[in-house]
Amino acid sequence: MKKQIFGLIGLGVMGQNFILNVERNGFGVAVYNRTAETTKKYVEGVAAGKNIKPAYTLEEFVGALERPRRIMLLVKAGAPVDATIQQLLPLLDKKDLIIDGGNSYFLDTERRTGELEAKGFNFLGMGVSGGEEGALWGPSLMPGGSVDAYKEIEPIMNAVAAKAEEDGTPCVTYIGPGGSGHYVKMVHNGIEYGDMQLIAEAYDILKRTLNLSAQEFHDIFTEWNKAELSSFLIEITAKVFKKIDEETGKPLVDVILDKAGQKGTGRWMSTNALDLGTAIPTITAAVDGRILSAQKDERMSAANVLSGPANKFKSESPQKLIDAVRDALYASKICSYAQGMSLLKKASDEYKYNLDLGAIAKIWRAGCIIRARLLSDITNAYDRNKNLPNLLVDEEFQKAVNSRQEAWRFVIQLATGSGIPMPSMSVSLAYYDAYRSERLPANLIQAQRDLFGAHTFERIDKPGIFHADWEKE
Repeated sequence: MKKQIFGLIGLGVMGQNFILNVERNGFGVAVYNRTAETTKKYVEGVAAGKNIKPAYTLEEFVGALERPRRIMLLVKAGAPVDATIQQLLPLLDKKDLIIDGGNSYFLDTERRTGELEAKGFNFLGMGVSGGEEGALWGPSLMPGGSVDAYKEIEPIMNAVAAKAEEDGTPCVTYIGPGGSGHYVKMVHNGIEYGDMQLIAEAYDILKRTLNLSAQEFHDIFTEWNKAELSSFLIEITAKVFKKIDEETGKPLVDVILDKAGQKGTGRWMSTNALDLGTAIPTITAAVDGRILSAQKDERMSAANVLSGPANKFKSESPQKLIDAVRDALYASKICSYAQGMSLLKKASDEYKYNLDLGAIAKIWRAGCIIRARLLSDITNAYDRNKNLPNLLVDEEFQKAVNSRQEAWRFVIQLATGSGIPMPSMSVSLAYYDAYRSERLPANLIQAQRDLFGAHTFERIDKPGIFHADWEKE
C-alpha cells in the first residue's frame, strides 16, 4: 500500500486546517489525534474524499508514513509536546523527522533538539503564524533546527506557506539552528502584542476625547488601512466596529468586557529581553497593559476614589486629532518593530543563530498576524544595510518618524493632560527620545552606585575604571 509523505498529530482547528492545506497542495497525509472520535469526525467530514489517511493508534500512524518519516506536532506547548515525543520515539527509525509546530518556548526547543539529535533523530521547531485562516490558506512559517532536516520538508513548506503579494515568494525560510524558529515566532508574537496595544490606545484617546461612534471608527480604520498603516490588524479592527450584538443591538465591541487575555509569548519576550540587556519598552508596556486590564475589580474600586483631569481637547476640527493619532500610531509602530528587530539582532549574536533580519521581515509580509505594508519597508532597510543597528537610523525610517514628531508629541501631551493612559505609545516616544540622546542621566546613576556600593565608573575625559572617595570633599 502506498505510504503518505507527511503526518500530523493534533487535530485541533489549526491542525485540521493545516492538513487540508498540505493535501490541497498535492501531498498525501496521515493524521492522528489522541481522541479517536475527533479523528473519525474529521475524516468523515471536511476531509472526506481527500488523500488524508486516518490512524487510531500511533503504531498505525507511523506505519502509514514513508521513510524517512516527516511528522508534525500541533499539540499544546509544554509537557504535552514532551509526552508525545516520548510516545513516538520507540516507533521511529533514525533520521526520521519530528516537527514541533506549536508555540513552544525556544529553550524547550533547544533542549529537545539536543536530546533528539543525540539519539539520531531529526527535529525542527517551527513557528506557525496566521491563525485558523492562515493554517488553511497559507501561514507564515519559521522553521529552526538543522538545515538538512529542513530540506526534508522544504518543498512541502514552500507549497503551503502564504505567498507575498509583492513578488509571490513563499513566506517561509530556514531561520537557523536549535530553537531559532521558535525564538523568531516569540518575537513575532511580542510585536503583535505591541501592535494591538498601540491600536487600542489610538482607539481609546479618540473614544474619550471625541466620543466617536462605532461606525465612525469603522470609517477611520478603513481609511487608515489604505495608506502607510495598511496591515492585517488595522483591517480586522475596522471589521470589529461593524459587528452588532444580536442580544442588545449595540456594537459588539461596546459590550465586550475590558479584560485582555494572553498565552505567555509576550511575557517570554519581555523576560528574555531583560536577560539579554535589550530595551523593548513598547512591547513590555503592552504586556503590562494586559495584566492591568485583568485587574478589573481593583480598577473599578480605584475609579471611585482616585481622581484625574478632565478632557483637555479643545478644537474646532476633530479631524486634526484623528490625523495626529494616525501619525502617532505609525511612529510608535515603527519603534515597536525597531525594538523587536534589535532583540533579534542581539539574540542572533548571543545564541549563534546567524539570523537574516531582512529575510525574517520578508516572510512576515503575508500569512502572519503582523503582516503589514511596513514589513516591505523593513526588508528594504536591511537590503540597504544588513548590519543596521536599529531601524530608526535607516534613512527612510528617519524621515517617517521625524515628519510625524509634532503630531506624536501633541497626542501624548493631550493624553497626559487628559488622564488617558497610553503606556505603549508614551514609552515608544520615550524610547525614541532616549535613543537619539547623545547624553543620558546614567552618569548620576553610576555616581550613586559607586557611592553606596563601590561599583566604579568610567570617565568621559580619559580611559580606565575609577572609584571615588565620596566622603572626601
